[in-house]
Amino acid sequence: MSKRPLTLPILEIFGPTFQGEGRAIGQKTMFVRTGGCDYHCAWCDSAFTWDGSEKPRRMTADEVIAALDQLGQYDYVTLSGGNPCLLAANMAELVAKLKARGVTLAVETQGSRWQDWLKDIDQVTLSPKPPSSQMTVQLDTLDFIVSQLDKDQVTFKIPVFDEADLAFAKAIQKRYQPDVLYLSAGNPEPNASGNIVEHQLVRLKQLWDSVAKDPDWQSVCVLPQLHTLLYDNQRGV
Repeated sequence: MSKRPLTLPILEIFGPTFQGEGRAIGQKTMFVRTGGCDYHCAWCDSAFTWDGSEKPRRMTADEVIAALDQLGQYDYVTLSGGNPCLLAANMAELVAKLKARGVTLAVETQGSRWQDWLKDIDQVTLSPKPPSSQMTVQLDTLDFIVSQLDKDQVTFKIPVFDEADLAFAKAIQKRYQPDVLYLSAGNPEPNASGNIVEHQLVRLKQLWDSVAKDPDWQSVCVLPQLHTLLYDNQRGV
């Protein structure tokens, strides 16, 4: 009896585009967005990955790669969600096949689940969610994930919406001591239509001013969510 092929719950495969935030901001990339998330953040900009409003397509690793190939040439792929770290052997197969083709791989996750395939990811962006998300961070799990990865694999990136979030980010920096902690001005209205650029720039200036005047903030990089400045809340860009 033949084994059933492993499949992944895929909601979007798009690109070529650019990474919009964090250490890799401006990096040309393809995106593979998986369905499912163990967090339901209050301001989530990808709630369609977990709220049942969209049904993912089940795809094998080879089908995902074929879809990427149809989009054009690429040497960098970002695995996003939802939380791609909910997926085990099925994601490990995709990671192994992309690495065999010489592709640089990045993953974006809140750091709530460990998977062995993370060791094969070139750039692991951990984004523990601050208090405004209304989620509870499991620091023991985050500790374990960090302990399993090389320091140069890991980037910490935290969206900031208020002063409580900034205090949380400072605690994360103290706990893990990354070479640079990346902060971004969060988007509180991810479902708003029309131009949100002015609102986002105001929030970015407020964050810059707050961090700049606080001498405790060192080794920190404050960035916009660049995609919101270029494309507002448009998806698939």
